[in-house]
Amino acid sequence: MRVLLVEDDNAIVRALTELLEGEGFAVRSCATQDGACAALAVDEFDIALLDVTLAQGNGFAVCAAAREAAPEMPVIFLTASDDEYSTVAGLDMGAVDYIAKPFRARELVSRIRGALRRKNPTDNVLAAGDVRLDVASAAVTKEGREVFLSALEYRLLLYFLQHKGKLVTRENLRDAIWDSAGEYVSDNALNVYVKRLREKVETDPSDPQLIVTVRGLGYKVGK
Repeated sequence: MRVLLVEDDNAIVRALTELLEGEGFAVRSCATQDGACAALAVDEFDIALLDVTLAQGNGFAVCAAAREAAPEMPVIFLTASDDEYSTVAGLDMGAVDYIAKPFRARELVSRIRGALRRKNPTDNVLAAGDVRLDVASAAVTKEGREVFLSALEYRLLLYFLQHKGKLVTRENLRDAIWDSAGEYVSDNALNVYVKRLREKVETDPSDPQLIVTVRGLGYKVGK
C-alpha cells in the first residue's frame, strides 16, 4: 500500500515514515502543495494523509487535486486538535477521516487500515488456516463454526492476522492491546492472553500451528 504524506514538519514526517514503513506501507512525503499535486499527477497512491497548513499552499487544495486524480482514494486530514473549521471543511470536501494532533501511533495506523478496508470491502475478511475474522462484523469462525472471543483476545487475533507471515514482537502486541487493557501489559499477562487465544483458535493448543512462537523474538502467524 502506497501512502502520500503531505506534511511540512520534518519531525512528524520522519516519525510517520518510520512508523508506516514498519507496518509495511510505502511512503512518499511532500512538504508543499505544488509538490503533492505533482506527485498525484504522475504516481498512484492507495491513501493520502494531508496536513491542512503547509509552508506553501494548503491541504484543501491537495485534497481537491486528489479527488480529481483518484476519486476513490481515501483522504485523511491531520489537523490541530482545536481546529474545528478545518475538520468540518475537510470532511465536506470528501475526506474519509481526520486525526487530531498530537495523535497516537497505533490509533493512526488502525484508522488508516480502516479507511483502506472501506475502500476495498474484500479486505474485510482476514484468514489463516481454517480461522476467519470478518472485520466488518467482528465475527470469528474456525472450520465454519463461530468462535467467541473476549475484546482482548479479538484484538490480539486481529493484530496477528493483519501481520500474517511477519514476525510480531511482544512489544508490538503490548502496543496493540494497551488501550483495551487500560494498564501496562506485563509479560506474564501477555502469556496468559496468547494462551487463552490459542485455546480457542488452535486445533491442538499444545502444538500451535496458527500462532507459532519464535523463540526469543515473539510470534509469527502461518498461512
